[in-house]
Amino acid sequence: MTTSQGELLPTTRRALTHRIAVAQAEGRTPSLVAAVVRGWRALWHGARTSVDGHGPDENVQYRIGSITKTFTAVLVLRLRDEGVLDLGDPLEKHLPGTGAGEATIAELLAHSGGLAAESPAPWWERTPGSLRPELADVLGKQPLLHPVGRRHHYSNPGYTLLGALVEKLRGAPWEEVLQREVLDPLELRRTGTRPSAPHAGGWAVHPWADVMLAEPVEDLGRMAPAGQLWSTTGDLARFAVFLTLGDDRVLGAATVREMRAPAAPAEAADVVDGAAYGLGLQIQHRDGRLLVGHSGSLPGFLANLTIGVEDDVAAVVLTNCTSGPLLAGVGADLVRIVAEAEPRIPEPWRPLREVDSAVLELAGQWYWGTHAFALRLTPDGGVSLGPLSGQGRRSRFRTNGDGSWTGLEGYYAGESLRAVRRPDGTVSHLDLGSFVFTRQPYDEGASVPGGVDPEGWRGIG
Repeated sequence: MTTSQGELLPTTRRALTHRIAVAQAEGRTPSLVAAVVRGWRALWHGARTSVDGHGPDENVQYRIGSITKTFTAVLVLRLRDEGVLDLGDPLEKHLPGTGAGEATIAELLAHSGGLAAESPAPWWERTPGSLRPELADVLGKQPLLHPVGRRHHYSNPGYTLLGALVEKLRGAPWEEVLQREVLDPLELRRTGTRPSAPHAGGWAVHPWADVMLAEPVEDLGRMAPAGQLWSTTGDLARFAVFLTLGDDRVLGAATVREMRAPAAPAEAADVVDGAAYGLGLQIQHRDGRLLVGHSGSLPGFLANLTIGVEDDVAAVVLTNCTSGPLLAGVGADLVRIVAEAEPRIPEPWRPLREVDSAVLELAGQWYWGTHAFALRLTPDGGVSLGPLSGQGRRSRFRTNGDGSWTGLEGYYAGESLRAVRRPDGTVSHLDLGSFVFTRQPYDEGASVPGGVDPEGWRGIG
């Protein structure tokens, strides 16, 4: 029996159902709905509910809280890609007079702008947005709590500023811009700033008794770009595909990759926990795999979007309770279940269509001092360089079209790699940001900084 990559085995489906059933029961939440994405489409939906004979499906709306921030980040990066702003611009350049203008746009996106976590009292999530009509009402008298750019400190007001930036540069309300530039192109028809039936009601569950209390639903006003949206597992599954592949109608693949890269200084506890933050996306290392996405919460609701990019698996989990199951763990478990039970089947190996003989000549073993490295050609026309064994500095390099390459990751990101040739055209060595790589350890025929002892290699005696 064979199973296509577009299907899940019955045992995998049962494991997914079991995981959300445990989460709903142990988390004591009125309902929980989930979806799993693989192969660029949702191929499993599951739900558990306390209501007999009725369960939510992929079209029932839940409030998604701070997952809204990822949508706001997409709008800001669209402005960057259009050349309207630079991520290194201070906010003051485009939105003057806020009192937090020294923070750059990138720092606001990555929660490293030094701003407070919350707006001044009363608690903004449980009170009408009309109480905070102006940015000054959101930021308070002292917007900055920390030195700008020095630490990651999650900030809801920071994303209010980014929403105001979008409104200023687009000349339209954040909600309208989001609808026109993201929701409509991606066909997220069940995502919006206000609930549309069918939608779940938000509840608080008593910590010591199995009874519930209805939570208020407030319009967040100025704080909307930080947490206003309602959505469904169906829509967020499509959004997960976008965050994996990009969509040229919204953001290209290179920009969504940029969103997924760490962009904020990590706290010591974050390093221990394997957590980081990109541009509007949370990043975590869990169960040996790198996961990106975002969690969200508002009174009455919890939400999580988790993407295992290398595994080609994403998960969405939504509930309607103020506190309960730890959805980041549930989402990570759903990704792990599929990735381990049905590992991604790689594309068939295929030889390159063509190869530059001058580049092929460089393939193989090189030495940085006495450290052995291998240079390989990559299918995208670039090269990779990494240690032959063990851990060490490694990177992929993109071609610059002139016989040189630029590093894409790690220690060598942005560094230039080139082959240095002798007058007769033969290769002397590789130069990587001034590091010399030779065909033999300390090759006396190459230009090794500091020179090579003329007595050569020798023993002790």
